[in-house]
Formats: sequence, structure tokens, C-alpha cells
Amino acid sequence: MNPFDLSGKIALVTGGGSGLGLAIAGGLANAGARVVINGRDQSKLDAAMESLAEAGHAVSMSAFDVTDEAAVCKNVAEIASSIGPIDILVNNAAMNHRKAMADFALEEWRALMATNMDGPFLVTRAVLRGMQQRRRGKIINICSLASDIGRPNIVPYAVSKGALKMMTRALAVEMAPHNVQVNGIAPGFFKTEMNAPLIANEEFSAWVAKRTPAGRWGDPPEIAGAAVFLASEAANYVSGHLLYVDGGFSAAY
Repeated sequence: MNPFDLSGKIALVTGGGSGLGLAIAGGLANAGARVVINGRDQSKLDAAMESLAEAGHAVSMSAFDVTDEAAVCKNVAEIASSIGPIDILVNNAAMNHRKAMADFALEEWRALMATNMDGPFLVTRAVLRGMQQRRRGKIINICSLASDIGRPNIVPYAVSKGALKMMTRALAVEMAPHNVQVNGIAPGFFKTEMNAPLIANEEFSAWVAKRTPAGRWGDPPEIAGAAVFLASEAANYVSGHLLYVDGGFSAAY
């Protein structure tokens, strides 16, 4: 048997309408999973659905705000009843707001934390009991280089991603007796919509190329293999791990 085969598995990818979320959704679908993409922007979800369907993938969408507790519970239950119980959860939805800490308003801090921490908590909690009862499940949290190292103007983002890393590790311990594996992926600098202002900055892009041993930005499809591995039976004995997909950035100094 192919341990990387996800046929028959149902995967929910939050923030799956673009960027790394869409790339991960495509990778899981390529491996055989039935993928449900989530997001708040209906137009992005429609475009993502079209591109995945054109590639021949079985995909569905579920439009809801991951920070809305009632909406999360309602939509996760609807996915389970209409498609099937969620076997694989990818907590990818996130936001960043680049600004000096001294200039950050409390409302901005709360909005960022709601998306980056409340969202993964709420969606994870909604799928946990089912995974426990079935004694199987894979939870993949999209962390960051900022889970471990800092840069100017991203302090709240780094705080949120550091917290998500620790949620990953602690939950992995709590869920291990239930045969549910919890891991994280820490992307390096990828060419995504969120990073568009940085990509457009020639000086910063040159710094990324020089600082990254691979000598370039990552392309979104290059993250898919890591997600497929962590979602598969090949990773049944991998839990509490943070897998860097960063072109060697975290290994170099």
C-alpha cells in the first residue's frame, strides 16, 4: 500500500481560497483526499474551486469566519453530515499587519489574535471529539519562521505564531493516546498574496534571496508535499513536530 495515499480521507483547509492554503488543498487533492476549502471571501473561494475542479479534483467549499464560534460549529457539523467526518484539518487562515509595536492599536492586536489564534482553537476544538471517537485524525497548523525568530514590525504576528507552535506541541501530547497526530509546518518566504508588499520591495526581495540558502523565494506548490506527508499514514508516528519548508533559511546564519 502507498502510505502517502489519502484516498477516502476528508480534509478541511482553512484559508484555502488562495496562497499556501490553495496550494495545500491542491496537494491533498492530488494525493486522493476529498478537500473542503474554507474562507470568508466568496469570490476567492469560487476561483479556487474552479481551478481545483479544472485539475480534476473532488472539492467543496464552506464559507465561514473561523473567528465566529457559532459559524465554526455549524459549518463543521454540516461538512460532517453532508460529506463526511473530517479526517484532516489544516489550520492555515491567518493575517499579518506590519507595523511597529508602539503604533499597534489594541483593536488591531485583537483582530490579528482572533484570526491567528482564536480561529485555530475554534476549528480544532470543533473536530477533536469526532477524531477522538474514531481514534484517528491529523491536525496540521501552519506556523511560521516567526514561531521561533523575530523581525521588526511583526511582533504581534510573531506572538501569535509562537503561540500556535506551542498549541501544536501541547495538543500533540494530549491527543497522542487517541491516535490523533498534531504537527505544524513553518513556511519560509513564499510568493503569496500576504507577502506581496515584500515581494514588490526590490531591496527586501534581494535580501531574501541572499539570506535563504536556496537563493530564492518559495513557490506555493512547494509546500504541498510537507502537508501530504503530515496528513498521511506515513506520519503516524510523527507528532508535536514543526516541519520547516524554508529553503534552508532556519538552518543558516
